[in-house]
Amino acid sequence: MSAPVKRAQVISSQVSSSQAEDRVDWKKRKAEVKEAQKQRNEAKLIKQLEKQKQQEAAEKAKLKQTQHRKGRAYTVSVALPGSVLDNAQSTELRTYLAGQIARACVVFCVDEIVVFDEQGEDVKSVEGEFKGVGKKGHACIQLARILQYLECPQYLRKWFFPKHQDLQYAGLLNPLDSPNHMRMDDESEYREGIVLDRPTKQGQGSLVNCGMRKDVRIDKQLQSGLRVTVQLNKTQNQENKLYKGVVVPPHVPRTEGGLYWGYTVRLASCLSAVFSESPYEEGYDVTVGTSERGSNVDQTTLSPFKHLLVVFGGLQGLEASVDSDQNLDVTDPSALFDLYLNTCPGQGSRTIRTEEAILVSMAALRQKITAAFSDVSSDLLKS
Repeated sequence: MSAPVKRAQVISSQVSSSQAEDRVDWKKRKAEVKEAQKQRNEAKLIKQLEKQKQQEAAEKAKLKQTQHRKGRAYTVSVALPGSVLDNAQSTELRTYLAGQIARACVVFCVDEIVVFDEQGEDVKSVEGEFKGVGKKGHACIQLARILQYLECPQYLRKWFFPKHQDLQYAGLLNPLDSPNHMRMDDESEYREGIVLDRPTKQGQGSLVNCGMRKDVRIDKQLQSGLRVTVQLNKTQNQENKLYKGVVVPPHVPRTEGGLYWGYTVRLASCLSAVFSESPYEEGYDVTVGTSERGSNVDQTTLSPFKHLLVVFGGLQGLEASVDSDQNLDVTDPSALFDLYLNTCPGQGSRTIRTEEAILVSMAALRQKITAAFSDVSSDLLKS
């Protein structure tokens, strides 16, 4: 009986030693798997960081290339009635519609947006608020206010746009992401800023908040609260507490730096005021009206211009704006414009909404604008 017992003990000891070896191997394998996973995660993180660095380098190179591009002397303006907001069914949709218009204008580098009242009422301020769908609200004022809010760089909005009912849903809109909307660490020759209310020594310029980690000391003493365009010095001493720069006119990034620098917003009391109250000394030298009754845009060419104006009608077209304007003696809208164009010939829908018309029309005119200046030096067009 002793021999079988010994064999059983030997087998039992072999099984227990084998199980022990299995446990040791399993722990070792688990550690190896954990280490391999850690290495994979590290490699993945390194790859992501390298990709992010490449993207940042590409963006910086693109920005520098854009800044060294030849300046653009001409301007493009868009005019539309504020009543387009009345076609929206709620305050949220009104706000979103304004955001679509702003996005369309920025995509095609529009320099000025004119909001006119096609009813001919005298609206020249931005005081007022929307009173609700179905009631007579200040559509022109609300549209202008939202357009201004979106154009303003994010770091400046708290200074210039206090809480207002018209802007209740503006924070949900898609950002314009135009070149003048800089991040904190973005490198650029130009910046938008606000003059700070801080005491400075005699002979020294004001301090400006340009959305960077340091404030900028400019070359002039200006009133606090003003929005200014600052051209930063090319060389900065990183050890100084302040950056240095000079104040330049808002058009300089466009005319000298070749950058699209956002749009301005102007309110007009009627259609005729769009032309008569132009901010340019000589007015608009080329005006374009858009209508399905106009000529085919594909068969039209543009000559070089200084200031181009493209006008869009509301729900009832430009005819309604002409009829309600007491300053106009014409009945045919085409008589007001140098070109009266159908920018979407053969349209499939009975109507084209204004926000759609802006995209369609500016896309159709983009190549014609480029062709007009392809062989002409922009320097010849400077005022």
